[in-house]
Amino acid sequence: MLQLVPTPIGNIGDMSLRAIDALRDADTLLCEDTRVTKKLLNILKERYNFQKKENQEFISLHSHNEKEFVEKLTPSFFDKNIVYVSDAGMPGISDPGQLLVRFCIDNGVKYDIFPGANALLTAFVASGFVETQMLFFGFLDHKGSSRAEGLQNALHNGYTTILYESPHRLEKLLLEIDKEEPQREIFLAKELTKKFQNYFHGTAKDIFEKLSGNYKGEWVVVLKASQVQASSAISQSDILELELPKKVQAKLISKITGENIKACYQRLLNL
Repeated sequence: MLQLVPTPIGNIGDMSLRAIDALRDADTLLCEDTRVTKKLLNILKERYNFQKKENQEFISLHSHNEKEFVEKLTPSFFDKNIVYVSDAGMPGISDPGQLLVRFCIDNGVKYDIFPGANALLTAFVASGFVETQMLFFGFLDHKGSSRAEGLQNALHNGYTTILYESPHRLEKLLLEIDKEEPQREIFLAKELTKKFQNYFHGTAKDIFEKLSGNYKGEWVVVLKASQVQASSAISQSDILELELPKKVQAKLISKITGENIKACYQRLLNL
């Protein structure tokens, strides 16, 4: 059997009793980083008298080897108790895990997913944005046209949208949002559940000025839904169905979404 077990994103107290039992009873622990998982088990031992099973096996399974690892699997591998843990949070959310689940589904292997710590949902609720429909974009591409297109989609899809961002690119993201949507209300969560957890509300410019270059830590960015598209009776799909030149389609889509016309036109060419 396979069990996907979330681990704390900062506060060790968020580790559930059920998750501790699963880690204790696992024959094999698949780990995004075996060093991180072993450190977690040592902390559990110190604080909660955790005792792991004897001869427990640790196997590294991360984004760089996940596909190759799963391709070599056989259903018999799961005759034992197999647990997968990422470094922090819910496996399969911007972390490996989904390919394992897909293998189990395709091969009739029993599996279970434990609920637990998750930065995405924690930040979504903490934002206070009342639109309950939301989209998760994870990390945008680092640079180039794909990043610009990703940001346009994040800003103009009509839903509350959640992004992850590294401290090295957070300033860039704030400046990009300020350029495209200076009045858009956004929410930033820093170091969720950790000692220096903090929340920031306002426009991108407001938050940029509050941070004053202090971008250390892990960040979740929540973009309030675009009210223009959310209230429009005409959708992008409706426009794309019309036999119109791409430039005309781009102009019309821009009218209902607020998306930059040039960026929209380039995106339509790539469809």
